[in-house]
Amino acid sequence: MRVLVICTPVPSHFLPLVPLLWALRSAGHEVVVAGQPDVMGAVRSSGLAGIAVGERFDVEAMLLDGLPEGRRPLLARPRPDARLIGGYGKLWWAHAATMIDAYTTTADAYRPELILADPLEYCSLLVGARLGVPVVHHRWTVDAISGPARRYAAPAAREVCERLGLAGLPDPALLLDPCPPALRIPDGEPGTPVRYVPYGGGGVLPGRPAELRGPEPSGRRVVVSLGGTLALHGVPFVRGLLRALASRPGTDIVVTLPEPYRSTLGPLPSAVRAVDPVPLHLLLAPGDVMVHHGGAGTAMTATAFGLPQLVLPQLADHFPLGDRLAATGAGLTFDTAAEQDDPQVIARALDELLSDPRYAAAARRLAAEMTAMPSPAAVAAGLPGLARAATRPREANA
Repeated sequence: MRVLVICTPVPSHFLPLVPLLWALRSAGHEVVVAGQPDVMGAVRSSGLAGIAVGERFDVEAMLLDGLPEGRRPLLARPRPDARLIGGYGKLWWAHAATMIDAYTTTADAYRPELILADPLEYCSLLVGARLGVPVVHHRWTVDAISGPARRYAAPAAREVCERLGLAGLPDPALLLDPCPPALRIPDGEPGTPVRYVPYGGGGVLPGRPAELRGPEPSGRRVVVSLGGTLALHGVPFVRGLLRALASRPGTDIVVTLPEPYRSTLGPLPSAVRAVDPVPLHLLLAPGDVMVHHGGAGTAMTATAFGLPQLVLPQLADHFPLGDRLAATGAGLTFDTAAEQDDPQVIARALDELLSDPRYAAAARRLAAEMTAMPSPAAVAAGLPGLARAATRPREANA
């Protein structure tokens, strides 16, 4: 079976798909990833074949556009009203409209039997419908956005759909969901479960794994990861956060922090050890609490390891993810800049997560639920049947 993967131009949107893609490759299927140059580095690192399509998008520049110097997005754009979260669909449809012809040409040449994509990649739905090929969307984490976003995008997509001979923007044939049941949004759009397998890309470790983890912690170990860059957080926020966390006695802090940002922070508290970004799962055992920005890969990896989480969301799906972790009892979340900037709020939250055993118990329950979900290999085994069930002939000019 030939599988074409189409991904929005954000590496963190691609990474959660990789375990399933390798399950397909290991079963003998052909997998090719089509994407903009932004994701090609992640594709190469994964060991999969890629086709570069179009120009670089630069999502970070888009998120920072119009922000005053030194202000992170949350300061200028507070948490949006839940009723407006589907508006992200208009943003990603505007992107899809610029890429549909390029992806159509790529698909015509490759002639896939199945298309796999992330849930904000609308070209996949149009290409699949045009060719009569089933489309599988793979969520990253708690998904409050993709269903409302498709509904928001549908009116804007009408003209392009008509040009392609389609009645409208289709839904995916299958929606895969890596969230353990308790973490999912109640009454949300249902999905088919697939176990989350931590994957954050490849890389060369700086020494042996034991050296990466550092010496045995003298106290409770807290891992901090705010994504691959400080650009969306800013030096003052990160500096204040680390100082607030380190103020709790008996705590060892490990933070993933690349250069040149590490140098700009200045001297770190003695309880804080900075390491270069590496696949996160290598840092989490042993561990007691995970502190992060609400990124999907970070949160899901911490969930797989059964760690309580302190979530400091910055944008988009970060907020509902923090809400759900708090609702399960496995974490705390603060969604305003005022709370996140208050060292007393942060220190009290960390102390609560470390001191109250109910948080660790809830986190372990989530991890057990995740472990019980069908593996990527089991899900991959069912996808050829979905492709065979497609009744419409796959003709490039349909």
